[in-house]
Amino acid sequence: MRNTISHMLRAAVVTASVVAASAANAGVDELPAEIQEKLYNPDLMDPNQPLGDSAYRDWVAKNPPPWKIGYASSYAGNTWRAAVMDRLQNELIPKWKELGMIEEVIVTQSNLNDATQIQQIRQLVDQGVDAIIVCCSNPTALNASVEYAYNNGVAVFSGIGYLTSPYSVNSSANFVVGGRMMGEWMANEIGGNGTVLNVEGIPGASASDSQNVGIEAAMAENPDIKVKGPLAGMWTDQVAQAEIQRWLATNPGKLDGIIIQSASELGALRALQQSGREMIPITIGSELGALCYWRNNPDYVSAAIHAWPPGDDFEMIWNIMIRTLQGQGPKVQSILTEPVMMTRDEMMEAIPADCSEQSDQWYHPGIEAWAGKEFLDNFFLRPADPEAYDPASHPKSN
Repeated sequence: MRNTISHMLRAAVVTASVVAASAANAGVDELPAEIQEKLYNPDLMDPNQPLGDSAYRDWVAKNPPPWKIGYASSYAGNTWRAAVMDRLQNELIPKWKELGMIEEVIVTQSNLNDATQIQQIRQLVDQGVDAIIVCCSNPTALNASVEYAYNNGVAVFSGIGYLTSPYSVNSSANFVVGGRMMGEWMANEIGGNGTVLNVEGIPGASASDSQNVGIEAAMAENPDIKVKGPLAGMWTDQVAQAEIQRWLATNPGKLDGIIIQSASELGALRALQQSGREMIPITIGSELGALCYWRNNPDYVSAAIHAWPPGDDFEMIWNIMIRTLQGQGPKVQSILTEPVMMTRDEMMEAIPADCSEQSDQWYHPGIEAWAGKEFLDNFFLRPADPEAYDPASHPKSN
């Protein structure tokens, strides 16, 4: 049923995506060849990822700084979102207030209700925000409200997943690349033969569906691997644990691995531990509790894949927003980065010996490793250090 819904969603937006992609890909063509090959290769791209020219190439915020920002979050019920809020409240807001560029950030939560999020976006526009960040949202449901914001001079930024509106600037890792990395790693880990369980995130969210595109592509190249599921882990450890425990109880046959999207891998580990089964490989992302289990059992798996470390991922879209407000001009609708693979030796160095397997915190490679200033420069027509911007130099609106 979930696969059917996902395919219906893709079918609903594919026509618009094809039109957008064929109309103009100058933004992608302006990127360095290495970035195009690694992150914008059509064979490694969600077919619905918006790749046209950005609507904000010649856009400048109508008001000078300090700016009022809206953060229309779709969900608050997992450790990933908590880590985002920690980075926002304890690092980004104080830093950019001190730089004189931010007045306040208004945060709303819609608890996965599209109608509520639409209403909240419109309310933020009417409250006079200069820009809105949305997170991990339905790729099509918000489009009318995004256009409403744009028509009122408010830029919209979709972090960690895309919106299909031409008036959104999107950022994330290339999740198809990340999903493919997860699938290929699992195939190698179990010798290309066996049965694996696929646990997705939130069905219908672009980040979840895009990862599944990559996972399914990798599995299709390994015909001796049988894929069960998908289950919906909802990017929440408690949900994933319950779903996997239920599945294990009703499927007593041999299972060789679990492909699971962060933030759910700690739930998968706990489900396996409580089931009494062998501790088979799972895909570990950035959850510290799961990384600590690996730290305490170094031979458990060979690598982790950081597909979306929450603080770094949110800081990426934040920095893109600041640059756009300053008038740097994003070239393309979707600014993508590359997932980071962590080896066993790197993990042993990064994760302390006194770590806790119960930790609900996250490991971060750091914003410079994830999407630093030099990297983001490639995606803007007039790149500059956003921290060096003089608020007094901002052009006055007519």
